[in-house]
Amino acid sequence: MKREPRWLVLSLVLLPLAVGALLLLLDRVTDGAVFAGSRTVGLVRVEDVILSSERTISLLREYRDDSQIAGVVLRLESPGGAVAPSQEIYREVMRFRESGKPIVASMGSVAASGAYYIACAADRIFASPGTITGSIGVILRLSRWYRLFGKIGIEMETLKTGKYKDVGSPDREMTPEERRYLQGVIDDTYEQFVADVAAGRARQADSVRALADGRVYTGRQALAVGLVDTLGGLQDAVQYVRDRTGLPDKAKVHERRPRRPFWWDMIPADLLRRSAETVERTLYPAGIYYLYADGL
Repeated sequence: MKREPRWLVLSLVLLPLAVGALLLLLDRVTDGAVFAGSRTVGLVRVEDVILSSERTISLLREYRDDSQIAGVVLRLESPGGAVAPSQEIYREVMRFRESGKPIVASMGSVAASGAYYIACAADRIFASPGTITGSIGVILRLSRWYRLFGKIGIEMETLKTGKYKDVGSPDREMTPEERRYLQGVIDDTYEQFVADVAAGRARQADSVRALADGRVYTGRQALAVGLVDTLGGLQDAVQYVRDRTGLPDKAKVHERRPRRPFWWDMIPADLLRRSAETVERTLYPAGIYYLYADGL
């Protein structure tokens, strides 16, 4: 029996290992490795309804500590979202700003309510003339099913330890006292919004409050009332960071992308985006939101 040459056997063994190592390297590059010596502008995206903060905070901390990242552009394409995640991202952007690296906000089609809240922590806010922004306010939506239940013969019974434990329950009408209680919670949350916008934008709270009745503004209107700093798109924001940090005009933008299976890129991007938006905006949990409600 003829024996295969030793080099052929070694090739058959080593080739899969080499391919595997190459795939791991490419995966690492895709996942966010920055090659040494190539200072870049970091890009962090906040998109759709904001329901969590973990990934955004993780990226901001990674970029803050990475000496190859000269500054960051925060791209906002969101109608806002839950209060706590919006506040957590705002605080992390403030910490990034205090580290000495520039961080600027770039607004897409919609960057309203909780997304505007986040933008206020940046060094500078860019918006396109037609961007929808503002919507500084708080919203709480409660369902009311008790009339329907009565028609179909369903009764609900609740046992509780305090008079406010089931406030907002959909199976009964809210009392005036409960309404005042919830309004107080919303009002306090609103004042937190106003205070943080004032702090981020270096304005008096009263001047913010005058603009914070829930209305939205176009980018051009927002510039006129001082809610944004510059009219421009994503590339303008990137160039601003390059100029401020002394990077050349051709310095690249680095975006750390999540690891996904190979077949993910075969699905049309628009289909993925629309599917995610539909699920997220239909199933977002009950609670108090910094949210541009018409964005749902």
